[in-house]
Amino acid sequence: MRYFRLLPAVMVVSVALLGLKGEGLIRSAWAQDQKAGNNQLAQDTAPLAPDPASDEANNESPSEVDVMSSLAKRRATLDTREGDIAMRAQVLQAAEARVDAKIAILKQLQEQINTLVSQRDADQQKQVASLVKTYSAMKSKDAARIFNTLPDEVLVPVAQQMKSDVLAPVLAAMTADNAQHLTQKLANRLKLPETPPAVAPTPAPVAPGAAPGVQTGAPAATAPAAPKAGK
Repeated sequence: MRYFRLLPAVMVVSVALLGLKGEGLIRSAWAQDQKAGNNQLAQDTAPLAPDPASDEANNESPSEVDVMSSLAKRRATLDTREGDIAMRAQVLQAAEARVDAKIAILKQLQEQINTLVSQRDADQQKQVASLVKTYSAMKSKDAARIFNTLPDEVLVPVAQQMKSDVLAPVLAAMTADNAQHLTQKLANRLKLPETPPAVAPTPAPVAPGAAPGVQTGAPAATAPAAPKAGK
């Protein structure tokens, strides 16, 4: 019975001890939290370390700032000009390509035209040769009667290629006006092209102080002496 009477007292004492121990743990934890909070507050309120970049920016003089600004503007201007030059180069390359293509087309057309002209000249020469053979085989009076009515673009080439001994009786049988006209056309074809007039040589410059009429510079080549006749 005595044991059961002491049991409640022991339990009360144990609960009291547990309560005191728990209160001590709570106070210790609260103290640690408060200490940690104070440390964080001290770190937050501590003065910041100086920034080297800001110090350098603050240490720059107004002249240095002006120089940097001028260099930046110059760089932007050069970049813009470089872009314009590159664009113009591309435009020129495209224009050159178009010009080269047109030149190639023109060369092809010129070759085709030359081929056609050569073929036409060959065909025309064959026709003229055939007419020359035909009129040379005809009688002079009959050929003269036809010559009186032919246009110059047909008559002159045919008459030019006829032999003189065959053309002479034909001209004699033609009317006087037509014969004179044909003779004049043939003579004009035999004329050589006029040579341009000779250009007079420019006189050599006269040195200062030299006598008038005396030219300076390389001496004129003298003509070689004529060989003496043998005895």
